[in-house]
Amino acid sequence: MNRRDILNISALMGVGLALLTGSAAAQQRTIQQRLVGAWTIVSYEAIRPDGTKQQLANPNGYLIFDSSGRYAQVIAAPDRPKDKSPGQPTTEELLAAIAGFVASAGTWSVSEAERGLTQHFDAALRPDDERTDFRSLIDLDGDELRLTSVRPLPTGARIDVVYRRVR
Repeated sequence: MNRRDILNISALMGVGLALLTGSAAAQQRTIQQRLVGAWTIVSYEAIRPDGTKQQLANPNGYLIFDSSGRYAQVIAAPDRPKDKSPGQPTTEELLAAIAGFVASAGTWSVSEAERGLTQHFDAALRPDDERTDFRSLIDLDGDELRLTSVRPLPTGARIDVVYRRVR
């Protein structure tokens, strides 16, 4: 093997390595890109200021992020009572129905450096939540997403919610 052959092989290896590195970089996506899609809720836990935990058993619901920066979220307790007279709920029945229900929609953004999610509530089940921001820390591992609230709710509780990507 002469010097020219060695230079040609070295050049080809350099080009191949550059292509391989470029391909790997193209496959890496930002957290925001990885969140786009539909997620189904796995668990919902409120952690009170005294450290006690309140879990929502077998929650139902979805969190959907679109690529244009919009989201919709619905979480429901599966054991909410049915109305005794469908179509004509009493005040107590309505209160019981919303006690185990969370819903909001609006815009979303990610701070990649902080691994933080901000959801801006344009619409919410509770009107006081509208036009406010809710911030969570993101733990994203494959098809599992954990969101942990950054600051406590007005009740002082922090929220920890786990979702699984819908396939």
